[in-house]
Amino acid sequence: QNEQRQYAAERVDVLAPFLENKHFTTLLDIGGSTGVVAHVLTRHFGLVGTVLDPAPLEIEEAKQFGLETVSGLVEQYKAGGRRFDTVVMCQTVDHLLNIASSLRAIRALINPEGVFYVDIVDFQAAIRKNLSVEQAVKIDHPYYLTQSTMKAYLDIFGFSIAQTHHAVDQLHIGYVCRPTETNSTLIPSIKIVN
Repeated sequence: QNEQRQYAAERVDVLAPFLENKHFTTLLDIGGSTGVVAHVLTRHFGLVGTVLDPAPLEIEEAKQFGLETVSGLVEQYKAGGRRFDTVVMCQTVDHLLNIASSLRAIRALINPEGVFYVDIVDFQAAIRKNLSVEQAVKIDHPYYLTQSTMKAYLDIFGFSIAQTHHAVDQLHIGYVCRPTETNSTLIPSIKIVN
């Protein structure tokens, strides 16, 4: 959790220009684990936080911060028309089983003027750092994203990149995004089904 607190403090600095003085009130942390990141962000920016994660034991820990918690996957989350001002998916996208359906679901959950933050482990940078593909592979990463593939995903599912942030380790790349129109023509082989 100490690492998560440090990570969260760094995200505060990245998100501050996009969240301060914006009259935002809500935050959804997808894959929010024990709620450490959501707790830091909600306290700093004065938001009401919700953590969505498929691990019930981690969700139980998140409740200690006074956060609303939902156990499950974002694709299955029934928000009942509810939308959030800020949606974050920190150190999670590489673990998803279906990036396309997750981003589609996120796009439906964010307010039109809202902010979406997501970060990836850049697979090309991981290969360079480890000097081999085998050493760059992680068993819990079904997908391996690069800057170009993440940008394409964001564009296809209706997010414009407002800022790109490279972590000190040069492996992690964060994207601060705003909702925009979807671009289903970017990659013709991907069919978007509503």
